[in-house]
Amino acid sequence: MDDGRPLFIQIAEHIEASVLDGSLAEDEQAPSTNELAAFYRVNPATAGKGLSLLVDRGILTRRRGLGTFVAPGAQQIVRSERVEQFAQRYVDPLLSEARAIGLDTEAVLAMIRNRDDS
Repeated sequence: MDDGRPLFIQIAEHIEASVLDGSLAEDEQAPSTNELAAFYRVNPATAGKGLSLLVDRGILTRRRGLGTFVAPGAQQIVRSERVEQFAQRYVDPLLSEARAIGLDTEAVLAMIRNRDDS
């Protein structure tokens, strides 16, 4: 599981991916800190930090005495965040390079459409 990023971030991203693909539905209980710690073989504090990250972003919600659950609208939150990350990571640099070599938006779109058709 270790890809160089902190383990709590990797745990949060795995849960986030489950929310995005629907395998962890809104109002469904998320795995507990202890379940995550056992599954990923990490300290419970590390697993808890991953859950807290998602709570802070509004993806999970804590219910006192019951556990942690997927928040209403969580899938849309994750999707919106991913779209913004995609734009920053791929679209912005693409457009910047396109401008540097003299391509306008229509030329870039045409290139994408041609590549998508092949």
